[in-house]
Amino acid sequence: MKNYKVAVVGATGAVGLEMIKMLEDRNFPVENIKFLATERSVGKKLTYNGKQVPVGVLTKNSGKGIDVALFTAGSEISKKIAPFFANDGCFVIDNSSAWRMDKGVPLVVPEVNPKDLSKDKKIIANPNCSTIQMVVALKPLHDFAKIKRVIVSTYQSVSGAGQKGINELTEQAKAWAKDETLPQPNKFQYQIAFNLIPQIDIFTDNGYTKEEMKMTNETKKIMGGDNSIEVSATCVRVPIFRSHSESVWIETEKPLSPVQAKELLSKANGIQVLDEPESKKYPMPLFAENMQTTYVGRIRTDISTKNNALTFWIVADNLLKGAALNAVQIAETLVKNNIL
Repeated sequence: MKNYKVAVVGATGAVGLEMIKMLEDRNFPVENIKFLATERSVGKKLTYNGKQVPVGVLTKNSGKGIDVALFTAGSEISKKIAPFFANDGCFVIDNSSAWRMDKGVPLVVPEVNPKDLSKDKKIIANPNCSTIQMVVALKPLHDFAKIKRVIVSTYQSVSGAGQKGINELTEQAKAWAKDETLPQPNKFQYQIAFNLIPQIDIFTDNGYTKEEMKMTNETKKIMGGDNSIEVSATCVRVPIFRSHSESVWIETEKPLSPVQAKELLSKANGIQVLDEPESKKYPMPLFAENMQTTYVGRIRTDISTKNNALTFWIVADNLLKGAALNAVQIAETLVKNNIL
């Protein structure tokens, strides 16, 4: 098997560290690895397969000689630097929102639309964390019964806001435990400890947040550009460190029973059905943390309508399947399909 020269851009951040771990855990065929970040991280050393690797500074020439680069350095850097990597022949798998809705850039979840990858499309977008886990579950159901409409409410962990989000919840929870005055919110709009915030990202003119519109627009693009799927999302930040949860309602053209849905989901790649209400077995963020699986449970018929409708619950680790794992799986698919 051929080995590849790999770069992780934004290597010192929460997702960057998980990308490194996923490359190790999944034995991606690495010949040489390079860690890149901003100047303030230069001099740090990160461990890869037991070896210390120094962090280098990211420049527009850093992609020369690299086969595939995993970017998690934010939209501004990606927009500026990723084209230079691509022009040097490097495949860029970008975790930011910079390229997701660009018509010339594939937006890929390997279990859903691997055929969108090709040799001539060097920049590949990694979808939003909440979108990824939802479309993994939607795909087998859509193939069988054709989904017409999706209504989803998300319960998103603070790690979705990066290390600063994790730190803010930690500091507030520690202060509460000591009966001290809680630190003022900085990363979030309000106190996040023991609270829910029904706003992720800024509001748009239609009253939805950018996070909610990402779920709407990205789902349509990933599911084959099928604008017949209508999506309405409400995204909520919750005081959980890792793993996003989603309550999903779907309406389908064909009848789809809970038994059929469980069978379809059980056979799908990357999914584990955990649905035994009599034994109180259902997906929870506590058990999804650090797992590479998307969990689906609470599958039931919607009793409020005579239309073909189901509702279910999805949980996945947002730093893994929602970010780092999906990016590495895209790289694996490039190898598997002889694109890389």
